[in-house]
Amino acid sequence: MQVSVVVCTYAIERYDTFSECVESVLAQTYEDLEVVLVVDGNEQVFERVREDFGDDPAVVVHCNDENRGISYSRTKGAEIASGDVVAMIDDDAVAEPDWIEQLVETYQETDAIAVGGHVAPDWESEKPDFFPEEFYWLIGCDERDFAEDGEELRNTYGSNISYRREAFLAVGGYDTNTGRKGDQHIQAHEAPVGVRLMREFDQGVVYNADAVVNHRLFDYRGDFRWLVKRAFLQGFSKRIFNVLYPDAPNDESEFLKQLLLRWIPSRVESLVRGPSLAKVKQLVAIVVFTGAVGVGFLYGHTKRKRTLIAEEPAPANS
Repeated sequence: MQVSVVVCTYAIERYDTFSECVESVLAQTYEDLEVVLVVDGNEQVFERVREDFGDDPAVVVHCNDENRGISYSRTKGAEIASGDVVAMIDDDAVAEPDWIEQLVETYQETDAIAVGGHVAPDWESEKPDFFPEEFYWLIGCDERDFAEDGEELRNTYGSNISYRREAFLAVGGYDTNTGRKGDQHIQAHEAPVGVRLMREFDQGVVYNADAVVNHRLFDYRGDFRWLVKRAFLQGFSKRIFNVLYPDAPNDESEFLKQLLLRWIPSRVESLVRGPSLAKVKQLVAIVVFTGAVGVGFLYGHTKRKRTLIAEEPAPANS
């Protein structure tokens, strides 16, 4: 089984991080591997990528004619790829050496049409004491009690997800109404693919907890105001998702149920047993982030459905 790993990038400022990501993919223990590098319309970055990696026979390099966004770029990478499976990783992540080996093991042991793995947080500096593990999904990492090993989900996070290539392309790849494009960042662009795979093949994404990618979290991702804006964008994005896929299962309601009925009560109990400033901060952050998601969702409801997709929310700086 050949696997093609698609890595998309755009900004020259993140080139060193992108390069570290590519090196981690090239160092995989799994041998039947192709690496597809897609530069999203930045000629300066493309020339450097071609200089650094273009001579490697395992690497394919492509540059879009203009900045087309992450969803277009990942789908383009899958079209260019020749592997049986296409795996996706963000350009600010580093894969564990056996990442692909673990994904392939799941494909070989099951009839999975898609397999995802664990996205672990890798803080550039110290994790903020106010940040609650229930909201790691805000920054593209597995949150508290994300999934059981072997569980079938709608989707895992974009820095650690893979698909059988033919199935991925058969359902149209990523929806270009979602995902990052310049300053516009509509979240959760893996979810629409998962919905279409479920509709077409009646299968979701199988989670392998041992297939690990470390997602680098730059300092700005620990800024409280940035996180509140990010939460707002998540809510706005959920409204767009509902417009695009009105019949899709509502996984978010299960998260909210867990949050209100299980995690917040357990945190309050822990605070009573052993008070600390960090515990108070995290409870406050949970309330604020949840509220920001709700406001973003309601804001989306103020937009007419036919114009909602064209709406450009505030920059997410990511």
